[in-house]
Amino acid sequence: MTTNTVAMSFRELSRSGLGAPLLLVMMLAMIIIPMPPFALDILFTFNITLSLAVLMVTVYALRPLDFGIFPTVLLVATLLRLALNVASTRVVLLNGHTGTASAGKVIEAFGDFVVGGNYAVGLVVFGILVIINFVVVTKGAGRVSEVSARFTLDAMPGKQMAIDADLNAGLITQDEARTRRVEIGQEADFYGAMDGASKFVRGDAIAGILILFINIIGGLAIGTLQFGLSFSDALHNYTLLTIGDGLVAQIPSLVLSSATAIIVTRVSSSQKMSEQVLEQLFSNPMVLGVSGAIIGFMGLIPGMPNLAFLTLAAASGTGSWLAWKRKQQELLPVEVETQEESKPGESRELSWDDVGPVDIIGLEVGYRLIPLVDRSQGGQMMDRIKGVRKKLSQELGFLIQSVHIRDNLELTPNAYRILLMGVPVGESEIYPDRELAINPGRVFGTLQGVETRDPAFGLDAVWVQPSERDNAQTLGYTVVDASTVVATHLSQLLQTHAHELIGHEEVQQLLDALARSAPKLVEDLVPNVVSIGVVLRVLQNLLEERIPVRDMRTIAETLAEHGVKGQDPGALTAAVRVSLGRSIMQHINGIGEEIQVITLDPSLEQILLQSIQAVAEGGAGIEPGLAERMHSSLAESAQRQEAAGQSAVLLVAPPLRPWLARLVRHSIPSLNVLAYNEIPDNKQIKVIANIGHETPGPGGQQHGGHTA
Repeated sequence: MTTNTVAMSFRELSRSGLGAPLLLVMMLAMIIIPMPPFALDILFTFNITLSLAVLMVTVYALRPLDFGIFPTVLLVATLLRLALNVASTRVVLLNGHTGTASAGKVIEAFGDFVVGGNYAVGLVVFGILVIINFVVVTKGAGRVSEVSARFTLDAMPGKQMAIDADLNAGLITQDEARTRRVEIGQEADFYGAMDGASKFVRGDAIAGILILFINIIGGLAIGTLQFGLSFSDALHNYTLLTIGDGLVAQIPSLVLSSATAIIVTRVSSSQKMSEQVLEQLFSNPMVLGVSGAIIGFMGLIPGMPNLAFLTLAAASGTGSWLAWKRKQQELLPVEVETQEESKPGESRELSWDDVGPVDIIGLEVGYRLIPLVDRSQGGQMMDRIKGVRKKLSQELGFLIQSVHIRDNLELTPNAYRILLMGVPVGESEIYPDRELAINPGRVFGTLQGVETRDPAFGLDAVWVQPSERDNAQTLGYTVVDASTVVATHLSQLLQTHAHELIGHEEVQQLLDALARSAPKLVEDLVPNVVSIGVVLRVLQNLLEERIPVRDMRTIAETLAEHGVKGQDPGALTAAVRVSLGRSIMQHINGIGEEIQVITLDPSLEQILLQSIQAVAEGGAGIEPGLAERMHSSLAESAQRQEAAGQSAVLLVAPPLRPWLARLVRHSIPSLNVLAYNEIPDNKQIKVIANIGHETPGPGGQQHGGHTA
């Protein structure tokens, strides 16, 4: 039977669901039914082959999760080896009086050839193997598994928040985020399983020691008392058989223990272990050079093995020279093709071509940040920005313009500046060789690094070395790289200034897209009912209050209905908001049926309505002290809602909504101002706070205030 046939047979058994039951039956058979020596030879050879195959898989795996079934394989291999120990012990004790070949050729070879037929040497070799396996490899692997499992579980919240941050910044899609979350769960399950599986390896090593003594003592008793052998013959036969049996089992056990230690100490990488060793251990020419010099000096001392020392010194020196030459090649400047400037000719007249257009969105970087935007140098910022544009375009409903990136020598080396219409709207400094650990509000320790604030949201943060990433995530920090910091800051600013990014061209593109599905609606709307300028102003008003314009059909139908009554953009915006009430509520409150709101005292509403009417007629506006007290009360109520994990919503009369929305837009950004007629009929309202006003009471006393 060929190897391919055997592999196909195993695959067919696995697909039929019979593989695991048959394996269990085989193990029980080895324990219960006496095995012939030939079958033991085959099974011992298979056990050694399996352990070597597992070791090779762990060596060539790029990351631990590539061999996620390893804990189960380790358990099965351990059970198989213990079952073989039981089967071989039965054969040794039953047939050991006939000679050292009674338990098969494999055990005989390990008992006679490996230890030279000397059972004293065999005991010493077996003892050394047990010490190496039990004290060094198994104990270390078990400790690493335990620590890795704890750190992986502790780091899960930070990794989840990092995925959410990348998703919100548009750097990854929903599918990629889902895949990364699954990988995090699998990683936690893997290290948790490895923590338990390492205990099997430790128990197997202890079982090997006990089985050795049981076999020797039992063999001596059976050989001398039952079969009449002399003490020396019984000691020779049974000890060699026991040592051969122990070595046959202990060597695969040591191999699997080594595989366990390798896989739990691996770090996820795109390189194989051999490539990592060569790159990280021997890439520095100073390491090989100094080591070779020390070995060469020792080789010159009389009495030392000069040939061996000097040979290794020469090899180390050669390796150091080759590593230095490779470093020099990497440091050579890259040739850049340049075009020769044309010789200055006669001066020409200026034209409109000399007046460059203003970039709608611009990003200026200091010279140390240039590698971040250069793909040839491994920069990822271009991909990050493209992801931001794609995400915002899908969310807001129109295409976000391209970002023009240029270097600016006037900036400090690590600084960047974001511009809209040529005017700076945000700037900060980053460290391209570090990562930003952001404090989301609850962390379990401090980090060493450059303290700063997240430029997008103003959270406390620390610039740390990349090697501290896992430690920071374990402490609860959200860790992102420098390119992601810039991309997130850009995303936040573009969302805030979205109303400035949409213009006549974008509106025309939206109308053209709508015309493909509703041509009659667009034909009747522009320019018969409203002009494209009025449509633009309505869309700008919506975006300024962070309402997407994806539902252009509803917006166009509302404008067509109300545009015949008046062309005021403010009134048309209010009508569109009512039509988009369900979308607005979904954005604020999700699918919940009940919405918690803050309201104004009726007397305060009346004063505000009178003040707005007075301003419209050219009179005085609201009293400054009253506006300040009302603003303070609104801020406190919004802060309480935010602390409770709820959206803060202020519900007011329709005429007051635009004015109050402008009042709190920048000072209380978390407060959503809605009009009564914008709440869908299927939503229930729960008033959780009522904002009042202070008015003089009888006797000049003050009463009122805000209540919740």
